[in-house]
Amino acid sequence: MILISKYLVPNGYLGITIFPFVFLKYRSSKKDNVLVNHEKIHLKQQLEILILPFFIWYLIEFIIRLLQYKKWRLAYQNISFEREAYTNEKDLDYLKSRSFFSFIRYL
Repeated sequence: MILISKYLVPNGYLGITIFPFVFLKYRSSKKDNVLVNHEKIHLKQQLEILILPFFIWYLIEFIIRLLQYKKWRLAYQNISFEREAYTNEKDLDYLKSRSFFSFIRYL
């Protein structure tokens, strides 16, 4: 389910996924198939490792990447979940062929 909320989406980002919802900052973003696909990849990731463990893993990996890169944006971009989503966001059929736990390849 896609919802619009400029308040829930952090500054500098266009969307955030918290299962079962995808929050987009702008109504026009609903037509951005690449962005929506990126967020759907996160939905799949959250489902396969369960929602709470996903966010714990995400936070821990973000902290590790922040210590590694010392830059917020670079740390965020190198989280395995984000790397998988960014790498495959333009392939609108990716989720049809995606293997279970595919994000592991991006660690």
